[in-house]
Amino acid sequence: MARRNQIEGLQFRRQQIIHGFIADFYCNQINLVIEIDGGIHEQQKDYDKLRDHIITACGIKVIRFTNEEVLNKSDWVLQKLKEEIR
Repeated sequence: MARRNQIEGLQFRRQQIIHGFIADFYCNQINLVIEIDGGIHEQQKDYDKLRDHIITACGIKVIRFTNEEVLNKSDWVLQKLKEEIR
């Protein structure tokens, strides 16, 4: 994340509870959840799909990145986030 959990001037809260689920990052200004997925998510795809469905049904968009993308392609991840915000 950028300085002070902000991107393009928007504040992202860490570990935000949304409808009983804990989102990695959430921006209420644009109703956006950012999930950073580790290896465990390979084993819980059905759970993640249900979770995303419930959250998006509430008008909140969910985007996902892998740990590898965040660690090894951080510029690309930041660019994708900026595109999403626009």
